[in-house]
Amino acid sequence: MINRHMGSTGPAAEAGAEEEPEGLPPEVLPQVPPDVPLEFAAFCELHRPRYLSYARVWLTEHAAAATAVQQAFAEIAVQWRELLGSSNPTARAWQILRGTVAEHSTRRASTNPADPTDPTVLRRVDTTEQDRRPVDDDLAILHYVVGLAAPEIADVIGTDTASVAGRLRRTMLREATGW
Repeated sequence: MINRHMGSTGPAAEAGAEEEPEGLPPEVLPQVPPDVPLEFAAFCELHRPRYLSYARVWLTEHAAAATAVQQAFAEIAVQWRELLGSSNPTARAWQILRGTVAEHSTRRASTNPADPTDPTVLRRVDTTEQDRRPVDDDLAILHYVVGLAAPEIADVIGTDTASVAGRLRRTMLREATGW
């Protein structure tokens, strides 16, 4: 299977060196401390590309999306033992990511109202509708915008493929809520 969400690998990656995404400051690059459990590191490696693709839909700046995903992984790390003991760790992790991205998407970077791209200050804006967006919209975003198939979506959000397929059909029958 081709992973559409991973960057291309060049000679440096093949030689074992990590490639850094272009244009990102070092503080927002994916970082997994060396003392984390192997299972958590594997979880991050598996889900980071898809989580980042999802976050980029709501947070158009790459750095903001990367920061939100990194913050979500930090929260997941704090709750890791508890998540592993739950009936569906992947679904709980998805809810953490979803909440973190929603929180970040309710902020707008600006110190100068004429320059909304200035990332030096974050301030709260009124986005009550965005906070209440239906979960099924996320499935549609993962499918139609990010390009994941139903089985991949099921893996990301921690549910079964049939449920995802049914919910996607139901989402197609109604109008999306603004994404």
